[in-house]
Amino acid sequence: MENLQAIKQRFGIIGNDIQLNRALEKAVRVAPTDISVLVTGESGVGKENIPKIIHQLSHRKHAKYIAVNCGAIPEGTIDSELFGHEKGAFTGATATRKGYFEVADGGTIFLDEVGELPLTTQVRLLRVLENGEFIKVGSSQVQKTNVRIVAATNINMQEAIAKEKFREDLYYRLSTIEIHLPALRERNEDIHLLFRKFAADFAQKYRMPTIRLDENATNLLLNYRFPGNIRQLRNLAEQISVVEENRTITGSKLQQYLPNQSGNLPAVIGKTKDANDFATERDIMYKILFDMRNDINDLKKLTLDLMQNGNSEQVQAENHQLIEKIYQEQNDEIHPVEVVQIPQQTDQSNYDFIEAVEEDENLSLQEKEIEMIKRSLEKHKKRKLAAKELGISERTLYRKIKQYDL
Repeated sequence: MENLQAIKQRFGIIGNDIQLNRALEKAVRVAPTDISVLVTGESGVGKENIPKIIHQLSHRKHAKYIAVNCGAIPEGTIDSELFGHEKGAFTGATATRKGYFEVADGGTIFLDEVGELPLTTQVRLLRVLENGEFIKVGSSQVQKTNVRIVAATNINMQEAIAKEKFREDLYYRLSTIEIHLPALRERNEDIHLLFRKFAADFAQKYRMPTIRLDENATNLLLNYRFPGNIRQLRNLAEQISVVEENRTITGSKLQQYLPNQSGNLPAVIGKTKDANDFATERDIMYKILFDMRNDINDLKKLTLDLMQNGNSEQVQAENHQLIEKIYQEQNDEIHPVEVVQIPQQTDQSNYDFIEAVEEDENLSLQEKEIEMIKRSLEKHKKRKLAAKELGISERTLYRKIKQYDL
């Protein structure tokens, strides 16, 4: 068995990170067997190197090695690509075609982005893993194949299983051995080493001097998160190598090539919208009007109690919470309330002005409500959309339309 350093040189792998070394050791140990392997890790970490190592160090190394990007094949044709089809199986099937599992018999198939497989294809793949059998599209004949399957994905498989986007039994079949490759930001000591290797390669490719980073640029490079991982670092080295005339790169110059990291700040997701969160000025005004109506109704109740009892202290005691609600200041200080003494009289005609205030207020709110309903109906033409905008049910809106004869 080759040692780890020889493996890295043979397959062009750079880095001394402990997690990377552990992943390579697992790949080397599992290679001589026929166990299915699942490679996990973020996009751009180099997952495609693991199946190549496994295939080249296995007894299948002289047979075919086929890499299939499951996410790049349309759902309607992926079964035909993997398992083949018979002539006339579907429109355009003018001849019998062998699938990858038939072509790679005795070799290794690398299923990249296996989490993107449709559920129907997952059932077919599970059968291949269990007993090596498959059926071509449009055929009834069972065929046998002897292939080693290595799969890779950058999605969280447990979440995909919980959302019923991936079969749990297939996951356990694929992940007999799971190899995880760390993200580039977790391999801090390898970042500058990789950049220098890429810079040297591009200098040779484009026949120009190799770019160098000064101390500030190196620190900036090491502190960047690299969401695109090794692929992003390689593209960065190539871009700078081609564009910059000065071969010594400063921190300020490097900053121009790095996307703004402020976009990587945490975001609050999944938060339900509060009922009091209003997105438009119209909603705010609507809420203020109804709050005013509630306050006026409270004041009417307080005034009526004073009219009927005439005892201000008793009214204050009985309506303590109501008075606090109406007159409470922002600093939560409750100021003394001066209550106007109203002579007790049984003749309600002396208080006609109270009824007049109620009619004027109701009329004002009613006019506002009618105006808002009309504008919403004219805007949307449909009661359902109008009711949604007004924040009321469609049934309530229908009742108000009849009430106001709109």
